[in-house]
Amino acid sequence: MLERCRWRCCLLSLILLLPMAAMAADDCRHLTATGNPEYPPYLWRDPHNPALLVGANVDLLQHVARQLGIDIAVVYSGPWSRAQEQVRNGRIDLLAGLFITQTREQTMDFIKPAFLTTASMVWVRRDDGFAYVKWDDLKGRSGGTLVNNSHGQAFDDFASANLNLEAVPSAHQAFEKLLHKRNDYVLFERYPGMALARTLGVEHKLQMLEPPVSAEGLYLAVSHNAPCNVAELRQRLAASMQEVAAGPLPAQWVMHNLQRWRSQNEPGTLPGKP
Repeated sequence: MLERCRWRCCLLSLILLLPMAAMAADDCRHLTATGNPEYPPYLWRDPHNPALLVGANVDLLQHVARQLGIDIAVVYSGPWSRAQEQVRNGRIDLLAGLFITQTREQTMDFIKPAFLTTASMVWVRRDDGFAYVKWDDLKGRSGGTLVNNSHGQAFDDFASANLNLEAVPSAHQAFEKLLHKRNDYVLFERYPGMALARTLGVEHKLQMLEPPVSAEGLYLAVSHNAPCNVAELRQRLAASMQEVAAGPLPAQWVMHNLQRWRSQNEPGTLPGKP
Protein backbone atom coordinates (compact mmCIF):
# COMPACT_ATOMS: atom_id res chain seq x y z
CA MET A 1 0.00 0.00 0.00
CA LEU A 2 2.82 2.38 0.90
CA GLU A 3 4.61 1.67 -2.40
CA ARG A 4 1.37 2.30 -4.32
CA CYS A 5 0.91 5.67 -2.61
CA ARG A 6 4.45 6.64 -3.42
CA TRP A 7 3.94 5.65 -7.05
CA ARG A 8 0.73 7.70 -7.25
CA CYS A 9 2.44 10.71 -5.66
CA CYS A 10 5.31 10.50 -8.17
CA LEU A 11 2.87 10.19 -11.07
CA LEU A 12 0.87 13.20 -9.85
CA SER A 13 4.07 15.23 -9.51
CA LEU A 14 5.07 14.39 -13.08
CA ILE A 15 1.62 15.35 -14.37
CA LEU A 16 1.82 18.68 -12.56
CA LEU A 17 5.31 19.34 -13.91
CA LEU A 18 4.40 18.65 -17.54
CA PRO A 19 2.73 22.04 -18.16
CA MET A 20 5.71 23.79 -16.58
CA ALA A 21 8.15 21.87 -18.80
CA ALA A 22 6.07 22.68 -21.87
CA MET A 23 6.00 26.34 -20.85
CA ALA A 24 9.80 26.38 -20.37
CA ALA A 25 10.32 24.79 -23.78
CA ASP A 26 7.99 27.34 -25.36
CA ASP A 27 9.79 30.20 -23.59
CA CYS A 28 13.07 29.05 -25.12
CA ARG A 29 11.60 29.38 -28.59
CA HIS A 30 11.49 33.14 -28.02
CA LEU A 31 14.92 34.61 -27.23
CA THR A 32 16.18 38.17 -26.92
CA ALA A 33 19.47 39.58 -28.17
CA THR A 34 21.16 42.97 -28.04
CA GLY A 35 24.46 44.62 -28.94
CA ASN A 36 26.27 47.86 -29.59
CA PRO A 37 23.63 50.30 -30.91
CA GLU A 38 26.27 52.60 -32.43
CA TYR A 39 27.91 50.02 -34.67
CA PRO A 40 26.82 50.35 -38.31
CA PRO A 41 26.80 48.40 -40.57
CA TYR A 42 26.67 45.66 -37.94
CA LEU A 43 24.10 47.17 -35.57
CA TRP A 44 22.19 50.42 -35.06
CA ARG A 45 18.78 51.54 -33.83
CA ASP A 46 15.89 51.06 -36.21
CA PRO A 47 14.79 54.60 -37.19
CA HIS A 48 11.22 53.33 -37.56
CA ASN A 49 11.20 51.48 -34.22
CA PRO A 50 13.99 52.68 -31.89
CA ALA A 51 13.24 49.86 -29.43
CA LEU A 52 14.82 47.45 -31.93
CA LEU A 53 18.20 47.15 -33.63
CA VAL A 54 18.89 46.56 -37.33
CA GLY A 55 22.03 45.74 -39.30
CA ALA A 56 24.16 42.87 -40.57
CA ASN A 57 24.20 41.13 -37.18
CA VAL A 58 20.40 41.25 -37.05
CA ASP A 59 20.21 39.72 -40.54
CA LEU A 60 22.48 36.96 -39.26
CA LEU A 61 20.33 36.25 -36.21
CA GLN A 62 17.13 36.27 -38.22
CA HIS A 63 18.67 33.76 -40.64
CA VAL A 64 19.80 31.52 -37.76
CA ALA A 65 16.41 31.81 -36.06
CA ARG A 66 14.62 30.64 -39.21
CA GLN A 67 16.97 27.67 -39.49
CA LEU A 68 16.34 26.66 -35.89
CA GLY A 69 12.61 27.37 -35.89
CA ILE A 70 12.79 29.93 -33.08
CA ASP A 71 12.24 33.69 -32.67
CA ILE A 72 15.07 36.08 -31.75
CA ALA A 73 14.17 39.71 -31.06
CA VAL A 74 17.19 42.03 -31.29
CA VAL A 75 16.37 44.87 -28.91
CA TYR A 76 17.93 48.19 -27.96
CA SER A 77 19.08 48.04 -24.33
CA GLY A 78 21.16 51.19 -23.98
CA PRO A 79 24.78 52.02 -24.88
CA TRP A 80 27.36 49.29 -25.42
CA SER A 81 28.43 49.02 -21.77
CA ARG A 82 24.80 48.72 -20.68
CA ALA A 83 24.03 46.12 -23.35
CA GLN A 84 26.87 43.93 -22.10
CA GLU A 85 25.64 44.25 -18.52
CA GLN A 86 22.10 43.27 -19.51
CA VAL A 87 23.44 40.06 -21.05
CA ARG A 88 25.84 39.30 -18.21
CA ASN A 89 23.01 39.39 -15.67
CA GLY A 90 20.72 37.26 -17.87
CA ARG A 91 18.01 39.83 -18.52
CA ILE A 92 18.81 39.38 -22.23
CA ASP A 93 19.85 36.00 -23.64
CA LEU A 94 22.36 36.84 -26.39
CA LEU A 95 24.95 39.39 -27.45
CA ALA A 96 25.02 39.83 -31.21
CA GLY A 97 28.63 40.44 -32.16
CA LEU A 98 31.63 40.85 -29.84
CA PHE A 99 35.27 39.82 -29.52
CA ILE A 100 36.41 37.01 -27.23
CA THR A 101 38.28 38.08 -24.10
CA GLN A 102 39.12 36.20 -20.91
CA THR A 103 36.88 38.49 -18.88
CA ARG A 104 33.90 38.00 -21.16
CA GLU A 105 34.32 34.22 -21.15
CA GLN A 106 33.70 34.28 -17.40
CA THR A 107 30.09 35.37 -17.96
CA MET A 108 29.22 34.25 -21.50
CA ASP A 109 29.50 31.18 -23.75
CA PHE A 110 30.85 32.10 -27.19
CA ILE A 111 29.31 30.35 -30.17
CA LYS A 112 32.05 29.34 -32.59
CA PRO A 113 33.11 30.00 -35.27
CA ALA A 114 33.09 33.79 -35.65
CA PHE A 115 30.67 34.97 -38.31
CA LEU A 116 32.74 38.00 -39.39
CA THR A 117 36.18 39.50 -38.89
CA THR A 118 36.51 43.23 -38.23
CA ALA A 119 39.57 45.46 -38.05
CA SER A 120 40.16 47.97 -35.24
CA MET A 121 41.84 51.13 -36.53
CA VAL A 122 43.72 54.13 -35.19
CA TRP A 123 41.65 57.21 -36.14
CA VAL A 124 43.38 60.61 -36.17
CA ARG A 125 42.76 64.15 -37.40
CA ARG A 126 43.71 64.38 -41.07
CA ASP A 127 45.90 67.45 -40.55
CA ASP A 128 47.47 66.21 -37.33
CA GLY A 129 48.51 62.58 -37.73
CA PHE A 130 51.68 60.87 -36.57
CA ALA A 131 53.99 58.08 -37.63
CA TYR A 132 52.44 54.73 -36.80
CA VAL A 133 53.49 51.23 -37.83
CA LYS A 134 53.29 49.30 -34.55
CA TRP A 135 51.57 49.39 -31.16
CA ASP A 136 54.58 51.00 -29.47
CA ASP A 137 54.03 54.10 -31.61
CA LEU A 138 50.90 54.85 -29.55
CA LYS A 139 52.85 55.15 -26.31
CA GLY A 140 53.00 58.62 -24.77
CA ARG A 141 49.91 59.80 -26.64
CA SER A 142 46.36 60.36 -25.41
CA GLY A 143 43.84 57.95 -26.92
CA GLY A 144 40.11 57.45 -26.83
CA THR A 145 38.01 54.28 -26.77
CA LEU A 146 34.56 53.11 -25.67
CA VAL A 147 33.54 51.94 -22.21
CA ASN A 148 33.93 48.15 -21.88
CA ASN A 149 35.14 47.89 -25.46
CA SER A 150 37.75 45.40 -26.63
CA HIS A 151 40.19 45.23 -29.52
CA GLY A 152 41.20 41.63 -28.87
CA GLN A 153 42.86 40.10 -25.81
CA ALA A 154 46.46 40.67 -26.98
CA PHE A 155 45.98 44.37 -27.71
CA ASP A 156 43.82 44.87 -24.60
CA ASP A 157 46.66 43.51 -22.44
CA PHE A 158 49.19 45.75 -24.19
CA ALA A 159 46.96 48.81 -23.85
CA SER A 160 46.31 48.19 -20.16
CA ALA A 161 50.04 48.08 -19.46
CA ASN A 162 51.30 50.75 -21.85
CA LEU A 163 48.70 53.17 -23.19
CA ASN A 164 46.78 56.17 -21.91
CA LEU A 165 43.20 55.52 -23.04
CA GLU A 166 40.11 57.46 -21.98
CA ALA A 167 36.87 55.46 -22.24
CA VAL A 168 33.65 57.26 -23.16
CA PRO A 169 30.10 55.89 -23.63
CA SER A 170 29.73 56.47 -27.39
CA ALA A 171 31.80 56.60 -30.57
CA HIS A 172 30.18 59.94 -31.42
CA GLN A 173 31.57 61.39 -28.20
CA ALA A 174 35.00 59.85 -28.86
CA PHE A 175 35.17 61.38 -32.35
CA GLU A 176 34.04 64.78 -31.04
CA LYS A 177 36.82 64.75 -28.42
CA LEU A 178 39.32 63.85 -31.15
CA LEU A 179 38.15 66.68 -33.40
CA HIS A 180 38.40 69.13 -30.49
CA LYS A 181 42.00 67.98 -29.90
CA ARG A 182 41.26 66.52 -26.48
CA ASN A 183 42.76 63.21 -27.66
CA ASP A 184 45.48 62.36 -30.18
CA TYR A 185 43.68 59.33 -31.59
CA VAL A 186 40.63 57.10 -31.22
CA LEU A 187 40.53 53.32 -31.42
CA PHE A 188 37.46 52.25 -33.36
CA GLU A 189 36.60 49.74 -36.04
CA ARG A 190 36.94 50.39 -39.76
CA TYR A 191 33.37 50.19 -41.10
CA PRO A 192 31.57 51.64 -38.06
CA GLY A 193 34.09 54.51 -38.03
CA MET A 194 33.58 55.19 -41.74
CA ALA A 195 29.80 55.19 -41.27
CA LEU A 196 29.95 57.54 -38.29
CA ALA A 197 32.39 59.95 -39.96
CA ARG A 198 30.12 60.13 -43.00
CA THR A 199 27.05 60.75 -40.87
CA LEU A 200 28.78 63.51 -38.90
CA GLY A 201 30.03 65.07 -42.12
CA VAL A 202 33.65 64.89 -40.97
CA GLU A 203 35.10 62.39 -43.47
CA HIS A 204 37.46 65.10 -44.72
CA LYS A 205 38.70 65.81 -41.19
CA LEU A 206 39.58 62.25 -40.12
CA GLN A 207 41.73 59.44 -41.41
CA MET A 208 42.66 55.88 -40.44
CA LEU A 209 46.26 54.86 -39.88
CA GLU A 210 47.46 51.50 -41.20
CA PRO A 211 47.95 48.77 -40.15
CA PRO A 212 44.97 47.90 -37.92
CA VAL A 213 45.79 47.40 -34.25
CA SER A 214 43.91 44.10 -34.51
CA ALA A 215 41.61 42.05 -36.69
CA GLU A 216 39.25 40.06 -34.51
CA GLY A 217 36.33 37.72 -35.03
CA LEU A 218 32.80 38.80 -34.19
CA TYR A 219 30.98 36.14 -32.21
CA LEU A 220 27.51 35.42 -30.94
CA ALA A 221 27.55 34.89 -27.17
CA VAL A 222 25.01 33.41 -24.74
CA SER A 223 24.80 34.63 -21.16
CA HIS A 224 25.70 32.12 -18.44
CA ASN A 225 22.67 33.47 -16.58
CA ALA A 226 20.21 33.09 -19.46
CA PRO A 227 17.48 30.56 -18.47
CA CYS A 228 17.68 28.96 -21.94
CA ASN A 229 21.47 28.55 -21.99
CA VAL A 230 21.60 24.75 -22.31
CA ALA A 231 23.97 22.50 -24.25
CA GLU A 232 21.35 21.67 -26.89
CA LEU A 233 20.78 25.33 -27.78
CA ARG A 234 24.51 26.06 -27.95
CA GLN A 235 25.10 23.04 -30.18
CA ARG A 236 22.32 24.02 -32.56
CA LEU A 237 23.55 27.62 -32.71
CA ALA A 238 27.12 26.43 -33.38
CA ALA A 239 25.99 24.10 -36.20
CA SER A 240 24.06 26.94 -37.84
CA MET A 241 26.97 29.36 -37.38
CA GLN A 242 29.38 26.87 -38.95
CA GLU A 243 27.23 26.76 -42.07
CA VAL A 244 26.72 30.51 -42.27
CA ALA A 245 30.36 31.45 -41.67
CA ALA A 246 31.53 29.14 -44.46
CA GLY A 247 29.39 30.91 -47.06
CA PRO A 248 29.07 34.34 -48.68
CA LEU A 249 26.11 35.63 -46.65
CA PRO A 250 27.96 37.50 -43.84
CA ALA A 251 29.94 39.65 -46.30
CA GLN A 252 26.78 40.26 -48.33
CA TRP A 253 24.93 41.40 -45.21
CA VAL A 254 27.73 43.86 -44.39
CA MET A 255 27.69 45.43 -47.86
CA HIS A 256 23.88 45.58 -47.92
CA ASN A 257 23.74 47.28 -44.55
CA LEU A 258 26.49 49.76 -45.42
CA GLN A 259 24.24 50.95 -48.23
CA ARG A 260 21.20 50.82 -45.98
CA TRP A 261 22.89 52.99 -43.36
CA ARG A 262 24.04 55.50 -45.96
CA SER A 263 20.55 55.79 -47.40
CA GLN A 264 19.13 56.49 -43.93
CA ASN A 265 21.75 59.01 -42.86
CA GLU A 266 22.74 62.02 -44.87
CA PRO A 267 25.95 63.89 -43.91
CA GLY A 268 25.39 66.21 -40.99
CA THR A 269 22.61 64.11 -39.47
CA LEU A 270 23.51 62.59 -36.10
CA PRO A 271 22.91 58.86 -35.61
CA GLY A 272 20.23 57.80 -33.14
CA LYS A 273 21.55 58.51 -29.67
CA PRO A 274 21.53 55.50 -27.31
